[in-house]
Amino acid sequence: MIDINSFGVLGGDKRQIALAESIASDGYTVYAFGFENVEFSRDVKKAGLEETTAHCENLILPLPVTTNGLHLNAPYCQEKVELNDSFAELMRGKQVYGGMIGKLIQTSEVWDSIDIYDYYNREEFTIHNAVPAAEGAIEIAMREYPGTINGSKCLVVGFGRIGKVLAWMLRGIGAAVTVSARKHADIAWIEAYGYTSVFTDNICEKEQYDVIFNTVPAMIFNRRILSKMHAKPLIIDLASQPGGVDFESAENLGIKAVHALSLPGKVAPKAAGEIIKTTIYNIMEE
Repeated sequence: MIDINSFGVLGGDKRQIALAESIASDGYTVYAFGFENVEFSRDVKKAGLEETTAHCENLILPLPVTTNGLHLNAPYCQEKVELNDSFAELMRGKQVYGGMIGKLIQTSEVWDSIDIYDYYNREEFTIHNAVPAAEGAIEIAMREYPGTINGSKCLVVGFGRIGKVLAWMLRGIGAAVTVSARKHADIAWIEAYGYTSVFTDNICEKEQYDVIFNTVPAMIFNRRILSKMHAKPLIIDLASQPGGVDFESAENLGIKAVHALSLPGKVAPKAAGEIIKTTIYNIMEE
């Protein structure tokens, strides 16, 4: 067992709700702040921010910790929690874990003297998280595309963690899968797995697709590329903000584009919570 006594879960979405319950089921003391309207089991104690930070050795911040760089990401909290020196001081002397902490540590110099770990940057987290992200993307495709995924021509842009899992799942459904990449080594791997390959810069030069999944956090689908899509495909953009699609141009061209953010938390919060928990446990054991 990990040699710790208590966890405080501060804000977040359904992933953090599942996370709190899962840690409590392991026998640890769990406090939760920022969930006024959420009904937890009796093993999770809802408490205020100061009480939670005072009683808990380990504090878990959400993913992302903040969306605007000013307030804690706490959609179930009835009041906005400002990220400032006072908030950071509550974390002093604790082990703090958060997802995408870049904006957080810019809110106060106090963070320079706090032990904080970004679980979002862990390799095991990103690999495990690719599964619910890929499943969520396929769910959107099934809902928004008027045909069946089986037999459709699908393009996966990017052969990273999500791209690999997504291409594998799509082929299992029966889609004709093309995968794009920029590096020759990635193209070789794509072909070795049996997918059709295309360099990202050459997308839609020859082939047209029914559904396109973008996993690359760069502006891939600008107006020039979109104007070549005569088949008007469904585009599902999985890239983090600002995304990889010019959504205004897509709308003007009659192309449906969906920016699908934080899919694990939306489509599989229990699994996503387990992934966060396992990653944090791994950090503690190192």
